[in-house]
Amino acid sequence: MDGVNSEPTPVQDSPFRTEPTARDLAPQHVLPLVVRIERAAPPGRTDALETAARAVLVLLDDERSVGDGAWAQAVRDWQDARIRKVVRRARGAEWRRAEALPGTTVTGTSAEVRVYPPVPLDGWPRELARLQVSGTDLDDPEPPAAPDPDGPVLWLNPDVRMSAGKAMAQAGHGAQLAWWELSAAERTAWRDAGFRLAVRTAAPDRWHRLTGAGLPVVRDAGFTEVAPGSCTVVADHPALRR
Repeated sequence: MDGVNSEPTPVQDSPFRTEPTARDLAPQHVLPLVVRIERAAPPGRTDALETAARAVLVLLDDERSVGDGAWAQAVRDWQDARIRKVVRRARGAEWRRAEALPGTTVTGTSAEVRVYPPVPLDGWPRELARLQVSGTDLDDPEPPAAPDPDGPVLWLNPDVRMSAGKAMAQAGHGAQLAWWELSAAERTAWRDAGFRLAVRTAAPDRWHRLTGAGLPVVRDAGFTEVAPGSCTVVADHPALRR
């Protein structure tokens, strides 16, 4: 696999499958994401999920992530193994230290998420390694509106409960799978639209239809929170609808 210019991942070698593959023998890397959660003004849950998904797309599309870019080798090493993402939380001085590291901050309506080039599983920068993973619990101030039926939607499994941090990582997985499936022209159009997308929990009957529609599906490896092989997200991009 060759970073952002690679062909869509074959089903039998998906980075999200739970069966052992050659990906498990490769050195394992992780994509760090940090969400800013200030006590007085935490972001809304849905906005945090959507901002995290867009942050992954911004990283994949960054000129530093492809070709001879400064992050390209790290991205290739990450994509050649299991695709792991870990979301940590920061506030105050923690956030300022996190912002000082090389990466990109993506802003939503209320959320700020910083994404970094991939690092080895045991090679986290000290400023990020000390941040908390658990306890990333967020709420929506009001129910999110219905998504644009003509726009990209990352649908969450209604039967799988996830913390906000876990759901942010899963939404990032879904966005990445959609990105891999798109043509160069379709990626450009998505970028030009600001990587507009929605994250919503599907109704049970819609979820059943979505999982049989031939769209990219994230099957979690089961490292945290959910059972191995659980379908967590369906990436419903207009260009992929058959």
